[in-house]
Amino acid sequence: MMSGKSVLDVSVLSAEQQEKLRQYKTKTRIDNEEYLRSHPEVEHLIGDFLREVLLKKPADIHDFAANHFSNPDLHVATDSKTDQQ
Repeated sequence: MMSGKSVLDVSVLSAEQQEKLRQYKTKTRIDNEEYLRSHPEVEHLIGDFLREVLLKKPADIHDFAANHFSNPDLHVATDSKTDQQ
């Protein structure tokens, strides 16, 4: 069974390609951090999801996640928590 993760062998890249990859990873990490800082609702979404997972311990986490994040009322709880900050 494949886990979905693959290991990349960066040694096959030239020194220039490895440097470009390192710069890309750094820029991506910075962009992601900036996005998360400017969108506090993401932290609430993830926190609520993790709390529900730990409380309910679903057998099928994929199905649970799909149902959780497709809930049409999900924004109500997230908006109220974001407004409290």
